[in-house]
Amino acid sequence: MEIHAKQARPDSKNRADRARMLISCPDGPGIVAAVSHFLHQHGANIVQSDQYTMDPAGGMFFMRIEFDLPELTASLAKLESDFAEVAERFKMEWSLSAVSRKKKLAIFVSKEDHCLVELLWQWQAGDLDADIALVVSNHLDMKDYVESFGIPYHHIPVTADTKKEAEQRQLDVIGNDIDVIILARYMQIISPMFIEHYRNRIINIHHSFLPAFVGGKPYAQAYNRGVKIIGATAHYVTEELDGGPIIEQDVQRVSHGDDVTELKRIGRTIERVVLARAVKWHVEDRILVHENKTVVF
Repeated sequence: MEIHAKQARPDSKNRADRARMLISCPDGPGIVAAVSHFLHQHGANIVQSDQYTMDPAGGMFFMRIEFDLPELTASLAKLESDFAEVAERFKMEWSLSAVSRKKKLAIFVSKEDHCLVELLWQWQAGDLDADIALVVSNHLDMKDYVESFGIPYHHIPVTADTKKEAEQRQLDVIGNDIDVIILARYMQIISPMFIEHYRNRIINIHHSFLPAFVGGKPYAQAYNRGVKIIGATAHYVTEELDGGPIIEQDVQRVSHGDDVTELKRIGRTIERVVLARAVKWHVEDRILVHENKTVVF
């Protein structure tokens, strides 16, 4: 399930002094007032605020705030420390981040290039406000292309017998400062051990409109069923195959005249657009996860 509460993105001219706060907690009176009062007391100016409640009577409350605070870098640690009292009072799960700190991405890819290329184009154009730190692949097909962007390319082959060792090598090259991993048509199942390192920080693109056609050869499944729409789903990776919290989906109408090859062509376009949206929303701190659902502001 995906819940949208979209508003126009505010102007980010003052990036050095701008921060974002994400909050989820049990709903109740006074949450918005307490957060607003806290920020006002600390000299912050709220420039955007989005909120959503699942049920005012005992449900969960979600909030995303962007605010400007002069000399933010020097004040951020104290702001986090002081907010702990508010968070404890309302039993909040929360995060606070400076907009000027770009998230670092690691992209995993196999042989199909369309999703990777879309992310690289958007990054190069400045539309993806993040740093692509490295690309990891179990094949060499994209090495020259990726390195032409000045991005390190790590070739780590994976077989059934070497999967555990390969994942350890992947964790080693990623290091400790990667914020999110994108599976840009990386055709390997991620182990529970790997997932635990990056809970709700691995984004996958599934070449189908979940929950339909889970697993392999979804376009052949769709063709055999005579579907009239096909789609793609971007979701966080969990231990349940293709069952993690859904971030974004899209579809396109097709007809009986479209064979498997045409379905794949149409599907590739949907996949790259859907994945790019999901990554963009993640790096802009627009997603809150609750159980197996997302709230996307």
